[in-house]
Amino acid sequence: MEKIFNNTEVAFALKTNSELDRAFYLFEMIKREPLVKIGTAVTKFALKTHLPVEGIIRATVFDHFCGGVTEKDCMPTIDKMYTKNVHSVLDYSAEGKEVEEQFDLAMEKTLNTIKFGTERKSIPFAVFKPTGFGKLSLYQKMTEGTPLTAHEEVEWKRIKERYNIVSKAAYERDVPLLIDAEETWMQGAADDLIEAMMKKYNKKKVIVFGTLQLYRWDRLDYLKELHTRAKEQGFKIGMKLVRGAYMEKERERADEYGYKDPICKNKAATDKMFDDVLTYMFKNIDDMAIFAGTHNEESSYLLMDLIAKSGLDKNDKRVWFGQLYGMSDHISYNLAKEGFNVAKYLPFGPVRDVMPYLIRRAEENTSVAGQTSRELNLLKTERERRKI
Repeated sequence: MEKIFNNTEVAFALKTNSELDRAFYLFEMIKREPLVKIGTAVTKFALKTHLPVEGIIRATVFDHFCGGVTEKDCMPTIDKMYTKNVHSVLDYSAEGKEVEEQFDLAMEKTLNTIKFGTERKSIPFAVFKPTGFGKLSLYQKMTEGTPLTAHEEVEWKRIKERYNIVSKAAYERDVPLLIDAEETWMQGAADDLIEAMMKKYNKKKVIVFGTLQLYRWDRLDYLKELHTRAKEQGFKIGMKLVRGAYMEKERERADEYGYKDPICKNKAATDKMFDDVLTYMFKNIDDMAIFAGTHNEESSYLLMDLIAKSGLDKNDKRVWFGQLYGMSDHISYNLAKEGFNVAKYLPFGPVRDVMPYLIRRAEENTSVAGQTSRELNLLKTERERRKI
């Protein structure tokens, strides 16, 4: 397979010199773990005490990893990326809400995105996060089989209604819907709701996608069992594949409560799980659709190779590559230039509400071996090419 990801001219074609510099210095800061920890603590304190730091956040980490505060803010970025055939997934990334009004707002934001998807080819998917639609504690109770109170029963019914409302809208407008994955102790209930939506709306083609966090060692077994049920009951499976986002939290909780660590023993095992699931899904592509959410070059080359050997069109709508906005442009833009389906997750929302997402991005770039160094090396190469 031809190596295409080292072309920085393609990767950063949309960045001005000043934007390239800003990205370089941002990742220079992120690679320093103590600085990230201190910055995270200071930012949390500043936001909690309502210190005026939103302008600083907006001008640095927010503008690099997010599209804006509102959907309208995101449109210039969406249009610009689409000139290079890179699509956008508008992701309302406000997190940590615990009231019904906020859950209804998240649902309305998702419905708006579905509507955008019918109006703009540049926005081929909608997305939501399970805890955007309801309390984590309710998902946890349902996952563990703990009885709900009468009030919680009403709240759980509303969660199910929200899932159905957005899935039905996605089905009626023919806009695929990605549903994210979260912590293991609440994910079982989310998986059950997602499967119910697949069973209802994925009869002829994939509209509803779940998410597999493939740093979990049990996910291939889960997928195979789901596939058996799908064949028996006549529905198709859509899955976004990611490596995972809650590793430290998962391991600490498993240690605290004395159950088996749900995370693969090391990165090599995680990489193997990702590639094994990707290969399994591709072999069963007539029953499935894949959104390969990966910043890993080797997994990207694997999927490119599978497509080439199968004779499938590069832009077959059942196979997408996805990366986060602000990261791995060398993968996204070079894939798009080659004619593959590519979409960037483009988070948006009020600055203080999106901070948990941004903190996770900074921590992930610090903890994932080589990720920040790779970004820096690519940015450095392009700066040298432009003689900045």
